Amino acid sequence: MIFLAMAIAITINGATLANALIVPGAARDASPHSETTTRANVNRLGGFGSDLYFDRTANVFYGLADRGPGGGTIEYDTRVHKFTLDIDPATGAANNFHLLSTIRFTIPATMTFNGIKGPASFNGMDPSRDPKRREARNTGRSFDPEGLVVGPNGHFYVSDEYSPSIYEFLPDGSFLRAFTQPENVRPRDSNGPNFSSFNSVSVARGRQRNRGFEGLAISPDGRRLFALLQDPLAEEGSNVGSAAVCNPPGRFSCNARFIEFDVSTGKSGAQYIYKLESLETVNERVPANIFDRSAQGTNIGLSALTALSDHEFLALERDNRGFGVDDPTGSTPVSTKRIYRIDIARATNVTSISLAETNTLPNDVVPVAKTLFLDVLEELRRAGSVVPEKMEGLTVGPQVADGSYELLLASDNDFSVTQKDSGTQFDVCTNGMTSQQVAWNRAPMAARWP
Repeated sequence: MIFLAMAIAITINGATLANALIVPGAARDASPHSETTTRANVNRLGGFGSDLYFDRTANVFYGLADRGPGGGTIEYDTRVHKFTLDIDPATGAANNFHLLSTIRFTIPATMTFNGIKGPASFNGMDPSRDPKRREARNTGRSFDPEGLVVGPNGHFYVSDEYSPSIYEFLPDGSFLRAFTQPENVRPRDSNGPNFSSFNSVSVARGRQRNRGFEGLAISPDGRRLFALLQDPLAEEGSNVGSAAVCNPPGRFSCNARFIEFDVSTGKSGAQYIYKLESLETVNERVPANIFDRSAQGTNIGLSALTALSDHEFLALERDNRGFGVDDPTGSTPVSTKRIYRIDIARATNVTSISLAETNTLPNDVVPVAKTLFLDVLEELRRAGSVVPEKMEGLTVGPQVADGSYELLLASDNDFSVTQKDSGTQFDVCTNGMTSQQVAWNRAPMAARWP
């Protein structure tokens, strides 16, 4: 787990890297489980960079864990971790990670949500499947938490990537309600709803597989939630002229949906268009290893969101390259790890407008305004730091001595585990400057890095 601490002045663009803090992924969390096997499951502290939230009323941080080790192949109770960091008031450096508690997400009767299956009756569908994961259609009824905010009432609001959905939980992690899902984001194939995130499954409409609500923010008054789809809807784009006609058109588009919800009703009130950086511009930075056309709406996307006001936000846009389970040495050229300052004040509500079969916005549609706030990739390069692939947590932290505010980013290490078809598990480890992949059971992580 890597935290990137930056002291920023919210009123102007720019920030300077204060430090990178590494939290060993092999540490245990504060859940009541006891682990007696060598599997990386039940209570391993890792993966909690799926989102990051600072509760300034209590001066504590929350880190969200995603669907569990092995990319959802190992049964794991989804949870959120509450912790503190010491922020140096002069430099903004973050240190001394201290875990306070681990809160598991549960529904009535203490049944847990996890990355393999959810409650049998949840939302009227049975998401259970056989051990070989052959039943794909209902897997989206399991839980892949990716966005987190805490309301003024102390409730957790969590965005789920699979469905995609927004769930509300009480402070003890008990399920309270699901927000109403906008019809146009519901994933469908030719036979109807299909919530699978498997590579072998084609989704024709709605959110692309495994590209649901990745970013979540809450207005300062706690009355509205804002969710960002990671990439364009499956049908909202055009692949005309491409040989990859089997790919959904959304993979060729840069028009992702930014959706506003009313907290009191749980319903969507507006949708806006967030335009991802153009593929041409992204490729200019990696001329020797460019992304192909179908990568625009899948390999480049949005992974975090935090509110500055009721209409201004910081959004984290990134490619899928960098140090991680697919590139343990971080050798592939990275193009995009950028934070944009965005404004929805003058954006067009496109709830009733479809962008099917086009990559171009209609003339009367105004997208979300955006300006580059910080090139995180360049900051890391200047510091000689490892560039994590999955920067997914973003929050504005406490105020520091000069009146500016701390900006913290967290990388999701996917529990620093990748699982091969043979069942062998590997850790992907870093000391912040170099990285390597080693067998999970060779030695504890603390022994690998001083």
